[in-house]
Amino acid sequence: MKLLINAVCAAAILVPMLSHAAEPITHAQVVKELEQLEAAGYNPGVADDSYPENLEQAKAVLEQQQNAATSWGPDMHGTTQSGH
Repeated sequence: MKLLINAVCAAAILVPMLSHAAEPITHAQVVKELEQLEAAGYNPGVADDSYPENLEQAKAVLEQQQNAATSWGPDMHGTTQSGH
């Protein structure tokens, strides 16, 4: 019984991962993503030691832009009010 539960749990975790990995990506999608990253500050041609940090920073900028474009309602970050 324990083996069956483990198998079901493993399948529940692995099936979404495998189905996402099986989606083909086109050359145009790769080029578009690279252009977006470069617009966000990533420079793949720079030969220095900032490679992972530079890429992660550009991805964070893109994520912030996408979240701002899809969000609605008041901005709740950093603002609090308290009444008397």
